[in-house]
Amino acid sequence: MQRKLSRIAAGEFKAKCLQLMDQVNETHVSIIITKHGVPIAKLVPIEEESVRLFGLQKNSVVIKSDIISPIEEDWDADK
Repeated sequence: MQRKLSRIAAGEFKAKCLQLMDQVNETHVSIIITKHGVPIAKLVPIEEESVRLFGLQKNSVVIKSDIISPIEEDWDADK
């Protein structure tokens, strides 16, 4: 069983970059990349953003006149 990495030196990261990207994608475990023992970057998986339906159409409708007052038209449902 392969150990999950949490920190890796920049030189080793450079040599194993593609393999580490696949690993982060599969395991969803971030990797901190260090240079001389100092953290300088972090490789994190992309999390799919869920689409929020509530408020999706906000500010997409413009009201140009009164929509509250009744209109003086007969409807078929009134007959």
